[in-house]
Amino acid sequence: MKCRIIIDEHREEEVIVYAHERSALVQQIAQLATDEGFSLIGYRDREAVPLTPSEVICFTLEDGKVYAVTDRERLWIKSRLYQLEEHLPEQFVKLNQSCIANVRRIARFDTSLGGALTVIFQNGQRDYVSRRQLKHIKERLGL
Repeated sequence: MKCRIIIDEHREEEVIVYAHERSALVQQIAQLATDEGFSLIGYRDREAVPLTPSEVICFTLEDGKVYAVTDRERLWIKSRLYQLEEHLPEQFVKLNQSCIANVRRIARFDTSLGGALTVIFQNGQRDYVSRRQLKHIKERLGL
């Protein structure tokens, strides 16, 4: 694979990868490019904690506040869900009105008799997929 870097302070930063197939290297490049450009600040009591999107399992809305759920803790985020949705990388998908999930941190899906879809994350947390988002999620994940 060839690599070319062009420094031009007058252009917007952009990463373009031409590849024959999606490999582990291409995935790593994509993850680095998306994580580097967007970072978050989560709050634990009075302490500010820097976060990268890849370490977030999901963003949830509880009691009017947005929280980033990680493997270790829940951190308060000062942004609204719709603002996060605009800036988050492609690996995030809206499950319902109160949850945006990191697709890479989903362990499995559970379907009920009524056709409802439940998402089970790697940390064991569960959330439902709304009927409004169901078609979009199935298309994104190839279900």
